[in-house]
Amino acid sequence: MLSEATPPIPESVSGLFPTAESLLIQHEVEQLLYREARLLDDWNLDEWLTLYTPDARYTVPTTDLPEGDPGSDLLFIDDDRRRMAARVVRLKSRHAHREYPWSRTRRFISNVMVTSVDGDEIEATASVAVWRFRAGESAPYVGRYDVRLRRIDGRLRFCYKRATLDQEELSDHGALSIIF
Repeated sequence: MLSEATPPIPESVSGLFPTAESLLIQHEVEQLLYREARLLDDWNLDEWLTLYTPDARYTVPTTDLPEGDPGSDLLFIDDDRRRMAARVVRLKSRHAHREYPWSRTRRFISNVMVTSVDGDEIEATASVAVWRFRAGESAPYVGRYDVRLRRIDGRLRFCYKRATLDQEELSDHGALSIIF
């Protein structure tokens, strides 16, 4: 029979038990990631862009150097907000030949973990799988998101997103023409 007195939680494991605040933050982060995935799958790129702060940066390192530094290494994508907006305009036009007509995609976000909370900024990681369907073929893209979010006017927005592909090469896919 268990004692009615609750023993204190040892400090070594006290961080394993979430607080109401940490659960709320976790939920907000997950909902933002799910919303982004839905907007991208629906090709609602203009609304997707509103999820990012004016000073946002979006990077996708090369598969041979996943820890690449944007300051010194070549990346598949290294966009500030202005370049993100230009990417949206291009993807919505007929000039994006690899994506006209648009591919169908389905994103799966999992293993979301908040790693840091500092005032209005939150850092988190998540696993991601994107299935791209086009011209009777399908291609999986699998990887990880590392994000820094900022609360602006009570809502979380992306101020940094690093999308790291797990593939060793893109030869099966040919290119990364979708927003990963």
